[in-house]
Amino acid sequence: MGRCSIPFVGVLLLCWLVSFSEAEYLKYKDPKAPLNDRITDLLKRMSLEEKIGQMTQIERSVATPDVMKKYFIGSVLSGGGSVPEPKASAKTWVQMVNQMQKAALSTRLGIPMIYGIDAVHGHNNVYNSTIFPHNVGLGVTRQVYVYLFILCRLQVSCIKDNSGRIEDPVLIKKIGEATALEVRATGIPYIFAPCIAVCRDPRWGRCYESYSEDPSIVRTMTEIIPGLQGDIPGNSIKGVPFVAGKNKVAACAKHYLGDGGTNKGINENNTIISYNGLLRIHMPAYYDSIIKGVSTVMISYSSWNGKKMHANHKLVTGYLKNKLHFKGFVISDWQGIDRITSPPHANYSYSVQAGVSAGIDMIMVPFNYTEFIDELTRQVKNNIIPISRIDDAVTRILRVKFIMGLFENPLADLSLANQLGSKEHRELAREAVRKSLVLLKNGKSIKKPLLPLPKKSAKILVAGSHADNLGYQCGGWTITWQGLDGNNLTSGTTILDAVKQTVDPATEVVYKENPDVNFVKSSKFSYAIVVVGEHPYAETFGDSLNLTIADPGPSTISNVCGAVRCIVVLITGRPVVIQPYLPKIDALVAAWLPGTEGQGVADVLYGDYAFTGKLARTWFKTVDQLPMNVGDRHYDPLFPFGFGLTTNLTKY
Repeated sequence: MGRCSIPFVGVLLLCWLVSFSEAEYLKYKDPKAPLNDRITDLLKRMSLEEKIGQMTQIERSVATPDVMKKYFIGSVLSGGGSVPEPKASAKTWVQMVNQMQKAALSTRLGIPMIYGIDAVHGHNNVYNSTIFPHNVGLGVTRQVYVYLFILCRLQVSCIKDNSGRIEDPVLIKKIGEATALEVRATGIPYIFAPCIAVCRDPRWGRCYESYSEDPSIVRTMTEIIPGLQGDIPGNSIKGVPFVAGKNKVAACAKHYLGDGGTNKGINENNTIISYNGLLRIHMPAYYDSIIKGVSTVMISYSSWNGKKMHANHKLVTGYLKNKLHFKGFVISDWQGIDRITSPPHANYSYSVQAGVSAGIDMIMVPFNYTEFIDELTRQVKNNIIPISRIDDAVTRILRVKFIMGLFENPLADLSLANQLGSKEHRELAREAVRKSLVLLKNGKSIKKPLLPLPKKSAKILVAGSHADNLGYQCGGWTITWQGLDGNNLTSGTTILDAVKQTVDPATEVVYKENPDVNFVKSSKFSYAIVVVGEHPYAETFGDSLNLTIADPGPSTISNVCGAVRCIVVLITGRPVVIQPYLPKIDALVAAWLPGTEGQGVADVLYGDYAFTGKLARTWFKTVDQLPMNVGDRHYDPLFPFGFGLTTNLTKY
């Protein structure tokens, strides 16, 4: 018996050492192991329950630690306006995200979750962040840097701005870099941006999320992606996502495909266009996004010729994944699979089957996550959806998480907290405002321009509902989903404050929101600045068949511009009806939705910088002309695509 015990103990010891070695080395946790090996190793260890958990994205309000652990949740999001507390600090955000992450890491395999948020014009959900101009304004800036980008890259020449400084050819990329830092400051590694829709009809409530009606401009603006994610290495394989570390975020190109071309601009509606037309107008920016390593693509609520995009296998799997070789993950929109049926959620079993089978990898099921998990599990176990489709989805999700470095650095810290709303970022936003302004009219005659304005005058009037309203200035998708009214939403500079800070101290500035004619005539103003436009909105709430300026804007224009020389500044997410008022207006400026840095408007009005913006959208005469885009046979605009007057610097 003594002789037998020695080898037996040796065998046990050997087995224990082998087990210990296996427990110590998990290939998927080895950052030096090849990416595909890590993915394969982790995937083979996962149960069906864990795989489906990775495909599930839930809203932060229901993402308790217990839920994260029990259902192996792979992703959490903040919906529009969903915050841990009002005016939450970077520290509060980081603590919340880390609490969820620690729960995810405590599961059997310790797969980190990925937290996503809308950051469509800066970190727009978060108090005290820098709010950049909405995309409709940023598209205007392309004339400044598209040609510069080519020249600088070719090292032929670089144009200098008025200060003699070499102009940065990639403003949009810098905005991406700043946005990434501010998002990471709050512990979040993933954003649902950029929107690369090509808005073909301004009646669409999301038109301000689009850079232009012209696909070529939208393609150029995908330069925001390397700003957000980092420059993709030169030897990268096409379609493989890329995120360059802890100061960058995973981006999301959206909404695939044709969301900006719906009939009459109705949100989530039907885009009626030929296959060739779809590829020519709405697809090009996706080519560029994929080449630049975009991590994710979000599917559109809309349909193409009657087929819901969330159920379109041909375009999601056939074209995006197979033809374009996109290797990141495809995500649904908010309750997007529910809306495959009409009414939504009418046949949820079908919706799950159609959406997942089409090729959607991560499903945004903000609240009813158990229903989704149970239904998808049932379908896989009953061979309705093959396990190969599940493995494809999870492989793509894990690929993004590995590439981002989430396995090595899953928890956020406060090292970037000072980036939130930093002075440098606000200066960048101010620059973007200056370059997004379009001067549409300057003086009753060419020989007598009104702009730039003199800083020194006896008395001036600032009027209009939008002159002293930061919420109106920022528009929708700012702090809340639909945007806000007033000046208490976040920190920033209104146009009224900007004017007061810019004019000579001796100039008396009078503000009256909607003055009557007698007041204007009797006050002996040197000139007036009237700031009017649209009230904030988002998505379907912004759909409009009349595109009018909000009351009392028209009466303010009439009362003021009929009595004194006036400059009208339009705060709007798209072209609006302006032709009836044009004869009374001396100068007209499209300021779009400039965000928190209203000082950029005053910078250009008073000639510290010149007007350089060129319309990235056609400005119609009447809504009866819509849809009308550059190149159409019936093209008869009030202001054509590419139009924009320039000014000299002030002499005052």
